[in-house]
Amino acid sequence: MILKKLSLINFRNYQKISISFNNTVNIFIGNNAQGKTNILESIYVLALTKSHRNVNDVHLIKYNGEYTKIEGKIKKNNLIDTLEIKITKTEKKVFKNKNNVKRISDYISNLNVILFTPDDLEIIKGSPSIRRNLLNIEISQISNQYITILNEYNKLLKNRNEYLKLLYVNHFSDKKYLDIITDQLIEKAIYIYKKRKNFIDDINKNISNIYRFITGIDGLYIRYINNCDIDIFDENKIREQMLKKYKNNYKKEILNGMTLYGPHRDDFEFLIGDENLKLFGSQGQQRLSIICFKLSEIDIFKEKNNTSPILLFDDIFSEIDKIKKNKLIKLINKDIQTIITATDLRGMSKNLIEKSSIFKVASGKIERR
Repeated sequence: MILKKLSLINFRNYQKISISFNNTVNIFIGNNAQGKTNILESIYVLALTKSHRNVNDVHLIKYNGEYTKIEGKIKKNNLIDTLEIKITKTEKKVFKNKNNVKRISDYISNLNVILFTPDDLEIIKGSPSIRRNLLNIEISQISNQYITILNEYNKLLKNRNEYLKLLYVNHFSDKKYLDIITDQLIEKAIYIYKKRKNFIDDINKNISNIYRFITGIDGLYIRYINNCDIDIFDENKIREQMLKKYKNNYKKEILNGMTLYGPHRDDFEFLIGDENLKLFGSQGQQRLSIICFKLSEIDIFKEKNNTSPILLFDDIFSEIDKIKKNKLIKLINKDIQTIITATDLRGMSKNLIEKSSIFKVASGKIERR
């Protein structure tokens, strides 16, 4: 998968720009607060319809602008598609080849991206919701059905929580409706659990080897954590365990007015051997572990979607020492398009620079060097 061209209107600090990329490495250099990250953000929004910065869509519109438009020409398996997102202050529309795509879930997966940012440390240091969100984003790029079923699960979860509160307030003894919602919730949960477990299993096929290549240390892996005591991810076993959890904790859930068990409480952790990197890892170890996690996704995208994702590196090379940086560059310096932001070219290999398109960014203006 290749992003051939990106056009922006009223996006962040850009009024109107158009950028043509090469098929391998593209490097955007410039001082801080000039708009380098905004380029990567626009590509991310084009792929996933929302920003990685967790901001409201209206904040993407340039100051005093009425709307923003992002358009990209994507080459995938020798076919060219045009993707477009238009955001106004009241609505968001997505298009493929000028045709309006009604459902976001039908649009996502047209453009696959893997984003690396300095803020990625929160994946290890932050709350479980950050890690669940990462799983949801990455799996959604592989499977349209996943995001559809996840949305259905969340609607059922909301209904179940509301009914649990009603049971508590009104002291109902009849829980037939709760049982109906619970059965429906479990069917959606089975799909989500299996998808997440398979995704993490696929990550673990690659992550240790990648980490060892960069650091020389063995044993990095990801442990998936669920709160329903599921250890066999067979459909019947998952259903059995969830029904058991809900039955044994019926009164507890009513008292709390919420569903306490299910994939909405999932988590995962990074370990080297028995050592949890959240508790015992250095910041350098944590950063490299997250990078290796994301690099492990490349083969998953290739296998599931029959195409390579686009790698987006937002100023992370400054955080890595020269030896590890060069090893990392060797891993990505293959048949995959990579877009990098940096303050300058120092520390980057001559070979990388020679094969790259270099763009200078200053005050919302971009010049190719």
